[in-house]
Amino acid sequence: MNKPANIASTNVVWHHATVTRARREVQNGHRGGILWFTGLSGAGKSTLAHALEEELHQRGCRTFVLDGDNVRHGLCGDLGFSEKDRIENIRRVGEIAKLFMEAGVIVLTAFISPFRADRERVRGMVEHGDFMEIFCDSPIEVCETRDVKGLYKKARAGQIPEFTGITSPYEKPENPELTVNTGATALDQCVGQVLDGMLVHGILKQA
Repeated sequence: MNKPANIASTNVVWHHATVTRARREVQNGHRGGILWFTGLSGAGKSTLAHALEEELHQRGCRTFVLDGDNVRHGLCGDLGFSEKDRIENIRRVGEIAKLFMEAGVIVLTAFISPFRADRERVRGMVEHGDFMEIFCDSPIEVCETRDVKGLYKKARAGQIPEFTGITSPYEKPENPELTVNTGATALDQCVGQVLDGMLVHGILKQA
């Protein structure tokens, strides 16, 4: 596992456990990995992540979904939505996702994660092949029709500052492992595409 290059804490030593990731993966019957769903608000990240988790659970896989809103209720409840806070939010999520992966779990993260550098930073926390970036590609016009919280409407009215896609940029992935057209493709087909991608990247094995 990649270790952080710089930490503020002093007098800390990395402890190597006897129960390794490899042993956990053998017990689980599959590799651990990070599936990083990224896209605009309303692109279908959480919907796809939870639908995929249900399918994986039915197959006997050990999984966990880290969802943007849920994380901000606890772990990141002290953060706002400034650029600095968004960067820290994704850093924390990356560290948690890495811990789940080391436990041999397939962790699915559903975050806008608008900045390319932040996503690449998380990728750099783990070994090559452990991080699968999945771009949920949906036009902003479609995302706005799914806006049950009314966030886009508030952002366009100037009531929400730094809202991704309106007053704050979203940087599309340049080379994601997978792009899913969540704006036009049926949910079950999107799930199938991700499952196929997991096979290609060795997170799942052919039955």
